[in-house]
Amino acid sequence: MDGVLVIDKPAGITSHDVVSCARRVLGTRRIGYVGTLDPMATGVLPLVIGHATRLAPLLSVGPKIYTGTIRLGIATDTYDATGQAQETARSAENQRVRSPDTLEISRTIQSFVGTFVQQPPPFSAKKVNGVRAYRLARQKKPVTPKAVEVTVHNIDIISIVGNCLRCRVNCEPGFYMRSLAHDLGQALNCGGHLEELRRERSGAFRLTDALTIDLLAENSCQPTQKTIPLACLLPELPKATLTSQGLNKAKHGNNVTPSDILIDKGDWQAFGADELSTPIKLFDSEGTLVAIATVESDSILHPAIVLV
Repeated sequence: MDGVLVIDKPAGITSHDVVSCARRVLGTRRIGYVGTLDPMATGVLPLVIGHATRLAPLLSVGPKIYTGTIRLGIATDTYDATGQAQETARSAENQRVRSPDTLEISRTIQSFVGTFVQQPPPFSAKKVNGVRAYRLARQKKPVTPKAVEVTVHNIDIISIVGNCLRCRVNCEPGFYMRSLAHDLGQALNCGGHLEELRRERSGAFRLTDALTIDLLAENSCQPTQKTIPLACLLPELPKATLTSQGLNKAKHGNNVTPSDILIDKGDWQAFGADELSTPIKLFDSEGTLVAIATVESDSILHPAIVLV
């Protein structure tokens, strides 16, 4: 099996637990995943299988869509419901201060739309001086992962009931929903944490493509039917078909020239000029994806990722 199998991850297990289950069912160790989901999170977890593991860096790009529930009034050390409650500014004052109203919440959360610098949670896989931040945090050591630039395209409020805000967030990779919950609580001066999270989309992969972990464990035929083959991955990339000579070159990682592509020279020149910064999918004459190439100078393609 070579391709991507999208799993609808349940709560309570790690992303690696899903990989371990898939390895047992499919009988191969060559399986990884794209985009970690915390144990409490559910939803889209794309598994890369066989030669598709080489495509993981390209498959990790693209927007993410999350549906989450943020509980206001309580901050935690992990920024989510699994952590220990922390004292907030309002509780520290030991005063009765009104909770933020619906309008205040709605206005404040929209301030997180756009491109801005976000502080990752202390309990995260980010490295601090070469050590995973969560390892330091578990040892009760001070840890401040480096802030990163993130992009949020839009935040839609689904509901606000009491102190719980349910929202849908469309963002680019690298954005932390836990940090959004924590930062929103700080902005409202009441504290906040992420109570529930579900990923609905990761790049090109959606919940409609997904297989549950139960079906994965029960029937090895079902994953085979649901696996997205290599040739169908990265549909947004341009493609070219190789001649037999070009196929032999690409298989060995050698550069491909216009004479190795089954298009005329005029098409090639336009193709190369337009796609200088875009990876290109190289196929053989039977429609098998052979390699992902980059365009070099003088319209030469370099097979950067060989898949056969």
